[in-house]
Amino acid sequence: MVEVLRKEVSLDFDEAVERVKKECMAAGFSVLGTKDLDAIFKEKLGVDYPRYTIVLACAPPLAKMAMDASIDAGTLFPCSFVVYKDGEKVMIAHTSIMRAISELGLAPADKMDPVIEETGKRISEIWKKI
Repeated sequence: MVEVLRKEVSLDFDEAVERVKKECMAAGFSVLGTKDLDAIFKEKLGVDYPRYTIVLACAPPLAKMAMDASIDAGTLFPCSFVVYKDGEKVMIAHTSIMRAISELGLAPADKMDPVIEETGKRISEIWKKI
């Protein structure tokens, strides 16, 4: 079952975004960018929304492993973390897309197991440091 990792951090919002980016890069991920959904909602919809930033990350060797298992795996890329405000709390969350790829039937479970294992190790490193 795919679960959401979620934790409150004792950082201000911008520091939390920077920490996620830093730890992703330290674990071998490329940070492809960030998207501030709250700003997009304000601009496109004219609504105020609590701060919510997506950090888009990719570990090319892991992405290739997943796509070697199934070309359709790429439909769920890139990996992402979110940093959001929940009242006064700053939260960070992540969901394993590699597990989702397997559970959604986009790739055979036996081919995804090594990818899930390696991704899990790297995400665990990141998670401990944020």
